[in-house]
Amino acid sequence: MTLKVHYSGLFLPWHRGFIQIWEQTLRDECGYKGRQPYWNWPLWANDLKNSPLFDCSSSSLSGDGEYNPGEQSLSGGNVTIPRGSGGGCVPKNCGPFGDLEVNLGPFDRNIVSLTELPEPKFEYNPRCLNRSLNHFVSSRYTNETLLDNLMATTDIIEFQTAMDHWPARPDGVFGLHGGGHFSLGATMHDLFASPADPAFMLHHSMIDRVWAQWQAEDEKTRRYALNGTTTILNPPWGKQVNLDTVMEFGVLDRPRKIREVMSPTSGGLCYTYT
Repeated sequence: MTLKVHYSGLFLPWHRGFIQIWEQTLRDECGYKGRQPYWNWPLWANDLKNSPLFDCSSSSLSGDGEYNPGEQSLSGGNVTIPRGSGGGCVPKNCGPFGDLEVNLGPFDRNIVSLTELPEPKFEYNPRCLNRSLNHFVSSRYTNETLLDNLMATTDIIEFQTAMDHWPARPDGVFGLHGGGHFSLGATMHDLFASPADPAFMLHHSMIDRVWAQWQAEDEKTRRYALNGTTTILNPPWGKQVNLDTVMEFGVLDRPRKIREVMSPTSGGLCYTYT
């Protein structure tokens, strides 16, 4: 579904459904009885390594990868992203995911000309979880100012742009969504395989949280506001989304109409954020 649910009108509602499926699976199959956590980006934007999420403690999501001198900077749009502080495998003694195996990908980051899942597609390719904590990215693209600017937007087009602008704007800024992904290294950089990093789920829970809060600030105009198509990068020939657009989740769950996930407290959903 990657080429349908990113940089499109499906991004926000589809990922809300995806996160809900994941949480319910934790409860049904793993006996989880806690609440769904989220990564509150600005709290540790200037010090990811000492964040309780990435400090290698037993309750963390593990931490940085081992230093890889061959890690390269990244370029996209009008911004060049310096390399992070790791670039290699998360060490086995670093929190609960030090021995996590990633099996899908890696995939090319060039999405402009993609029309289908690129090679290696679903080929089995076991390897370690790669991290490279990047304070250049986190401090600039997941900070409180950008979050405040996001929440100050007044329509869905402005909100989507502030959340998910990639390639970067002429001034080098890209969205909070990209900021979270590019803060953490190669596994989270991967458009197709990034859910392999456990941080993906907490990152997208935060995205859902701020969308839910933004919607609630103006129920009349924001609750059911949509914009975009069912195709990545919203090409002119793309089909515009509406409340009856059906979202597919493959083997994970039944298809759902967008209207079913537009509110966290209706359509089968029942949760709020603190």
